[in-house]
Amino acid sequence: MDLSWMAWTWPTAIFFVVIFCLIASMGVWEYFSPGGNPRVGILRFETTRGDRLFVSLLGAAFIHLAWLGLGGPSLWWALALSVVYAVGVFRFV
Repeated sequence: MDLSWMAWTWPTAIFFVVIFCLIASMGVWEYFSPGGNPRVGILRFETTRGDRLFVSLLGAAFIHLAWLGLGGPSLWWALALSVVYAVGVFRFV
């Protein structure tokens, strides 16, 4: 099977490593502090850590897709913007 068409770039690999590390750290956090204590943020409804993780991953996917469509194939800035977005989601949502 020839997979030469499936070339991984460094930003793409780093994106998936960041997602893996985020999910792993959330798993460890959930193990030591189960439940996640729901809180009300700027959206004015209760969200848990899992909800905020889902919103941040979904936002990161849309940021990367928009960057590919508008900015080109270099995803370094999209990665940085996604990390800033995720920090904002976990802080304020």
